[in-house]
Amino acid sequence: MVSLEDAVVARYETGGNRFEILIDPQEAQRYSEGDEIDWEEAIAADGIWNDSAKGDRAPEHLVSDTFGTNNLIDIYKKILDEGTIQLTSQQRKEMVEQKKKQIVAHIVANAMNPQTGGPHPPQRIENAMDEARFSVDPMEPVEKQVEKLIKSIKMLIPISFEKVKVAIKIRAIHVGKCYGQISSLGNIESEEYQKDGSWIGIMEISAASFVKLEDSLGSLTKGTAETKML
Repeated sequence: MVSLEDAVVARYETGGNRFEILIDPQEAQRYSEGDEIDWEEAIAADGIWNDSAKGDRAPEHLVSDTFGTNNLIDIYKKILDEGTIQLTSQQRKEMVEQKKKQIVAHIVANAMNPQTGGPHPPQRIENAMDEARFSVDPMEPVEKQVEKLIKSIKMLIPISFEKVKVAIKIRAIHVGKCYGQISSLGNIESEEYQKDGSWIGIMEISAASFVKLEDSLGSLTKGTAETKML
């Protein structure tokens, strides 16, 4: 369980009433991104508060009438889904920086410069974010912010999220060490093993990942892997 000192307040206000929970800010962020979290570890003090700073608990009948349930986890979720997180300035700064890195990494891995066919360097994406004065939300999922960011920077830098299909053939001796690597780069749509043990598959990957795929397979198979863009 997170300590009270490290927890932040999540607050939901409705009908003139205030409801609060004390939660680990990192776990609140993970929940906002769609991850499952351990509520016993995430919540600093079980229950619902009217004013956590004063130690005032919310009356059970008021909680039940407002949320339509006494199930604490359901109530925690609604407060996080519809309420606000009261972060300290330092917590917000650290979480914004972390989320910014995740957004940049997502774009570098999945987008390309259509003029060169390769990925944009991370610094170029960061510079475009700064130029567009894009405001990173520490609690909003990466994918949603990427969509907003692309709209803001597509007039500043050429950028594309084009997907391509690639046919791959790997010799039997190299399949084991290659499979995990290629799986991390995209979606394997079909696959089969040949009589000699070699592996053939068709993948959908971002165009920006194609060069990385070729480089990885070339290194792992000593240049014996075969790839063909369909």
